[in-house]
Amino acid sequence: MHITPEHAERHTLAVIVDNEPGILARIAGLFTARGYNIQSLTVSEITADKTVSRITIVTSASPPVMEQIIAQLDRLVPVHKVTDLTVQGAHVERELALVKVAGTGDHRIEALRLADVYRARVVDATTTSFVFEVTGGIEKIDTFVSLMAEVGLIEVARTGIVAIARGREAA
Repeated sequence: MHITPEHAERHTLAVIVDNEPGILARIAGLFTARGYNIQSLTVSEITADKTVSRITIVTSASPPVMEQIIAQLDRLVPVHKVTDLTVQGAHVERELALVKVAGTGDHRIEALRLADVYRARVVDATTTSFVFEVTGGIEKIDTFVSLMAEVGLIEVARTGIVAIARGREAA
């Protein structure tokens, strides 16, 4: 008998939760306890009174495992709603990165030229380095970082994915 492993697909989940101590740890613990990997995780308060937060989780799993993950998240008491944006359809994903690059002379000029092409903003500059702010999809950020590695990459800080569904409906 030949058993083929199920194909893991990348999914972006929007989880609306009560903003209370320990909820992020409970959600991360749910993933850890079951051996699921979190590729990206972002959290932010989304109401004026700061009582509700939105957690965006990017993970990979086969369809049956993804259904199980969503069902387990939905069972947690402080969770209001879990939406699989990937299954729901069209959505917008973005990430922000701060990229520190050293450079003088030609390397400095090339770093600025590449930043212009990728619409990265200079948010800090010294005579020997720049910090660029770049936003976009994962591929854009990855490409920008790899190009900067060729001209003097020092350090990268990334926010992780934030995502929202397109259209009139909320996640």
